[in-house]
Amino acid sequence: MKLTGAQIAAECLIREDATIIFGILGGAILPFYDTLPQYPQIRHILVRHEQGAAHAAEGYARATGKVGVCISTSGPGATNLVTGIADAYMDSVPIVAITGQVARPLIGKDAFQEIDITGITLPITKHNYLVPDAASLPQIFKEAFYLARSGRPGPVLIDLPRDVQTELAEFDYPSQVRLPGYRPTIQGHPTQIKKAARMIAEAERPIIISGHGVVISGAYEELLNLAETAQVPVVTTFLGIGSFPQSHALYSGWLGMHGLAWANLAVSGADLIIAIGMRFDDRVTGDVNNFAPKAKFIHVDIDPAEIGKNVKVDLPIVGDARNVLSALNKLITPAHHGEWIRQIDEWRREHPHTFTPSSGELLPQFVVHKLYEVTAGQAIVVTGVGQNQMWAGQYYVFDRPGMFISSGGLGTMGFELPAAFGAKIGRPEETVWCIAGDGGFQMTIQELATIVQEQAAVKIAIINNGYLGMVRQWQDLFYDRRYTATELSGPDFVKVAEAYGIPAVRVSRSEDVEAAIEKAMAEEGPFLIDFRVRPEENVYPMVPPGASISQMLEMPKEVGICHQNRS
Repeated sequence: MKLTGAQIAAECLIREDATIIFGILGGAILPFYDTLPQYPQIRHILVRHEQGAAHAAEGYARATGKVGVCISTSGPGATNLVTGIADAYMDSVPIVAITGQVARPLIGKDAFQEIDITGITLPITKHNYLVPDAASLPQIFKEAFYLARSGRPGPVLIDLPRDVQTELAEFDYPSQVRLPGYRPTIQGHPTQIKKAARMIAEAERPIIISGHGVVISGAYEELLNLAETAQVPVVTTFLGIGSFPQSHALYSGWLGMHGLAWANLAVSGADLIIAIGMRFDDRVTGDVNNFAPKAKFIHVDIDPAEIGKNVKVDLPIVGDARNVLSALNKLITPAHHGEWIRQIDEWRREHPHTFTPSSGELLPQFVVHKLYEVTAGQAIVVTGVGQNQMWAGQYYVFDRPGMFISSGGLGTMGFELPAAFGAKIGRPEETVWCIAGDGGFQMTIQELATIVQEQAAVKIAIINNGYLGMVRQWQDLFYDRRYTATELSGPDFVKVAEAYGIPAVRVSRSEDVEAAIEKAMAEEGPFLIDFRVRPEENVYPMVPPGASISQMLEMPKEVGICHQNRS
């Protein structure tokens, strides 16, 4: 049976169970959109900016484990996807981006809205395709979705010329993919796994560092089994938050630039680091030459390019985290590290995570803590980037896996609102809270219209301090308080929300926080709370640039008192 290229693309999406797509139409992709009424199975969500489409696809993918799909026209539509594609690449998020392209005879002639989007995205995609003809589409779509979800997940782009969309071709969807040059290693090498078991058995001060790879592979039970059997404390990376229950006795915080003090001290004092699904980026290690100086390293990762890239590794294991841990657990014998665990507990007591309760200015830490209490830790939390992000990671307790979504590697302001929307579309039964800064929120604020149009009950908490807060903090601590270009004169967010049709309230007193959150939770649809917090509150701990993670700036003792023990 012959179909148009546009119809073939739609059929391919259905075959891949990718029936929710986020995008904006335009001339070069119009033939595809013209076919959508023929395919009621496909739900197209009209965003207000293509960057919102890419982030929504990311949020959908991270909340569901499926491949997210975003779509745009050519030229500026395609380039507007680039930030979201790069974000997905850095955080290993499986998305397929479909871009319209000018007709084949016009390619390379600087036609209206022509751009070499495959060239632009080559460094930030696992692979990309410029479709040569309609007959190639089934194989290309099959490969694209396979590449996006397999091995180390990531974004794939399909650039679809306008005339290919109208060209007729036979539709025959392939049953399998043959990519001889692409064979990700899924199972760890048995000899290496045996060596890892011996190293764990011999260690006196072992630490597991659990990263985003554990979340991606769904290796939650396997990680828990390893930690409990070998009695090894667990710290996580920032994107590894939620890979291990934070109320568990062996949970020892998350590490890095704004990680918890006792987590950084534990890693610095360990004699064995068992790193699983993480890449030793600079925010984790600080001064890499002084990172865990007493430790040997076992590094488990599905991407061999990450092993040894930043930290010299004593024992590499290439493979999927879930498979490797499953095999490793068969070789692990019960152990006890009571003295080591007591040492970490002592560091926890000596370096408590603190903030100052106040009857005056509202504290952002208090807001996040109350969000945790009112939601009973059961919400999907999607954050922006900056101080709001760090406070969310520090003061919300994540026991359920996969409930924390944030932009890590690229650090993309504006990620939060569309990603939260995508997560809600993917898991409508869950409560979804978007925690945003007043700076980042304004970068994709137009997606409030999408939320209303789709009747998505996203709850929004703006941590409004009137600054680009994290940059201001750096200017405070390292640039003699020269606040250059960081003070914000934002809009009245309550009025903006109401203009979009979203109920909203403003809160500036601690005693009003809980009631406002409860009101938002009681609302059937979306709700926005503008929390006016202390303008110059800083995030602590903080590892200064160039320092090791054991050389943290902690909250000044004269202003901090002990917050309840979260762990």
